[in-house]
Amino acid sequence: MSAPHRFLLVSLTSVFSFTALAADTPPPAPNPPPVPKKVDRPQPPTRPFDAPGTPKFNRLDGMPGVNPPADVDGDFLVGPEYVPAPEFKVVDGVPQGKVAQFTMDSKDCKLFNPGIARDVFGTVDPNNPKTLIVETHTIDYKRTITVYVPAQYVPGTQAPFIVTHDGPGMGKPDMNFAHLLDNLIVQKRVPAMVAIMISHGGGDAQGHERGREYDTMSGLYAEFIENEVLPLVEKNYGVQLTKDPEGRATMGTSSGGSAALIMAWYHPELYRRVLTLSGTFVNQQWPFNPETPDGAWGFHSKLIPETAPKPLRIWMAVGDRDSLNPNIMRDNMHDWVDANNRTATVLKSKGYHYQYVYCLNSGHGIGNARAQILPQALEWIWKGYPIAKTP
Repeated sequence: MSAPHRFLLVSLTSVFSFTALAADTPPPAPNPPPVPKKVDRPQPPTRPFDAPGTPKFNRLDGMPGVNPPADVDGDFLVGPEYVPAPEFKVVDGVPQGKVAQFTMDSKDCKLFNPGIARDVFGTVDPNNPKTLIVETHTIDYKRTITVYVPAQYVPGTQAPFIVTHDGPGMGKPDMNFAHLLDNLIVQKRVPAMVAIMISHGGGDAQGHERGREYDTMSGLYAEFIENEVLPLVEKNYGVQLTKDPEGRATMGTSSGGSAALIMAWYHPELYRRVLTLSGTFVNQQWPFNPETPDGAWGFHSKLIPETAPKPLRIWMAVGDRDSLNPNIMRDNMHDWVDANNRTATVLKSKGYHYQYVYCLNSGHGIGNARAQILPQALEWIWKGYPIAKTP
């Protein structure tokens, strides 16, 4: 029984007992034990932008609202104050795309069926400190797919598109993102793209479905989207999605960011454009895979340095107070700032087209900076792709 219902029952009992004999009145129920207060994690320390191992940044700090150029590669410093971009607002006369949602049931899927979940966080494996021992159980789950179709889409043509992770829930579409795309498309800064926002299967990190989908170093999640999600988008909304990998982008925050890079890394024939915010390029893969023992930390420690450059265009951002060792693993592979710094460094050394934005006075997810930098990030990520004339 919930607390409000319990309060109502006690109040009514008091009224009806008012005329009863005192001896018939039951003794008051003992007070329930206090609920332990959730202990907040301490705020991660601020990591200086000029610390050893940090890229040499082009400095734009101290200029609120100023972003890096949308056609230049390299490392940039912004903040500590931010100004939301006007492109998120509805503008009179700008055609608005359509936003719709549908649900996928895991029981109807071939991959990631059933899902997994854990009851308690795992313990470090005494035989391998790079991984955890986690007890999991299977679950059924539903995920929401949110689809934005631009007003400029011409039926029967193949549209470029962007896949975003951690998509909104049913009945709560992200209209800010839709308005942003409306404006950028009309300004001819991005192509008239479809946006496919995919929610995860629940939970977070090791032992949960979200962790299995986003942190696993393989092409499996990209294959799930390709074979099970995109056909439903085309069927439900009468659109055709391009097969050209140059016309396909993927985007995410935190583990959604690592998922974005994982998708393109393992399937560059499907995706070539990657946008990450606070990318989880750390050791969070579970279960342990001896082929990629460091999880996504392996991107900058091994995979990118030791692999011939792939045809990827990668935009990254991190906050100077981003996450640091959020769990019991102390493997020196759980610093989000260090991980992003290292990734930018190896991308530069291998000659990739990349842009890295270091956000002062910002934490995990870059919440305060996101509304300033995201329009420029989308414009940068689509550079080189032909933008058709729009009405």
